[in-house]
Amino acid sequence: MRRRPVPEPVLRDLAERAAAAGLSRRSFLGLLGVAGGAAALSGCAGGSGGRAGYLRWGNWPLYLDTDGTRYPTLDRFQEETGIKVSYLEDVEDCDMFFGKVRGRLANGQDIGYDLVTLTDWMAERWVRQGYTQTLDRAAMPNTKNLLESLENPDYDPGRTRTMPWQAGFSGIAWRKDKVPAGLKEVDDLWRPELAGKVSLLSEFTSTVALVLWTQGVDPSGEWGDDEWGNALDLLKGHLDSGHIRTIKGQSYKEDLLSGDAWAVIAYSGDIAQLNEDAGEELFEFAVPEAGGVIWADHFMVPSTSEQVADAQKLIDFYYDPEVAAEVAAYVNYITPVQGAREAMEKIDPELVDDPMIFPTEELLAKAPLVRGFTADEYTRYTEQFLALGGA
Repeated sequence: MRRRPVPEPVLRDLAERAAAAGLSRRSFLGLLGVAGGAAALSGCAGGSGGRAGYLRWGNWPLYLDTDGTRYPTLDRFQEETGIKVSYLEDVEDCDMFFGKVRGRLANGQDIGYDLVTLTDWMAERWVRQGYTQTLDRAAMPNTKNLLESLENPDYDPGRTRTMPWQAGFSGIAWRKDKVPAGLKEVDDLWRPELAGKVSLLSEFTSTVALVLWTQGVDPSGEWGDDEWGNALDLLKGHLDSGHIRTIKGQSYKEDLLSGDAWAVIAYSGDIAQLNEDAGEELFEFAVPEAGGVIWADHFMVPSTSEQVADAQKLIDFYYDPEVAAEVAAYVNYITPVQGAREAMEKIDPELVDDPMIFPTEELLAKAPLVRGFTADEYTRYTEQFLALGGA
């Protein structure tokens, strides 16, 4: 007998009750039946856009403090404010995420999120295309703690559309048992003994930027199609030969854990968290000596959300230095909050001098932001990188 579909209003109410009770989206879908539940929840995304006192936050995996079952700081926010938050680890790759929601954004339909956390270049695109709500800094007094160096990006002077969540480095990482001599440069990934065991990031602003350094090009400086083409040619050669196993989003971590990949282009905090979860130093991360990349991910309230006021309360909460330090102690990324280093003295003194959380000026100097892209460049470069295959 064919199962009757759950009515959309009932399903939405069940999903919200499940989230408020701490049930993950994955567990909720399992109870419904994954295929039918996922399809039904997808349909719910076009509904009313949530309700006051309830937020849907889309973020990357391993990007919020957790004890394995709960999110301590997020639980505290919910208790203090009465606002319920459905926390969704749905961002695997900025382009993939944007592809999932762009149609609804363009049509002014609810996309299923009231907050999203996306990387610089994608945040710039959302701002320029009018896909973000205006933020009231006066309603977020803790944002006065934003690091001065992050206050006025070209695409959002004064930060009225975006607020940094965390920052980090893109570099190289490896399994210490398989690569005991370690790696120093991106070119070390092409060693013969690593053939078929290399995984690269599908965020081209990380992968291609690191390759540019190896070709004597500063990715933050003036470069164009010729330099881009040279970098892609190098990558294509290693893909065609089978030396590069795959190009993928954050699931590269699974390949590293399983041993399918021995060496990768990676995000700094991911490697720290993998070691933390393992209880030992199985993996190592380094900013290449030739140069690395720094980036930031940003809170944004989609233009289709009606929950700006509640979203601002959450952003303000995470700009409290003690809360920011608590998050940084777990995620091991660079916190954008002034005062977090002093707060870290009480939370975990060993991390106060960790350069992956509080980087030195020397480290920052060798890992700049990648230069911005015109709309035409972004479209062409994305298409060309994806055409490499496997991305």
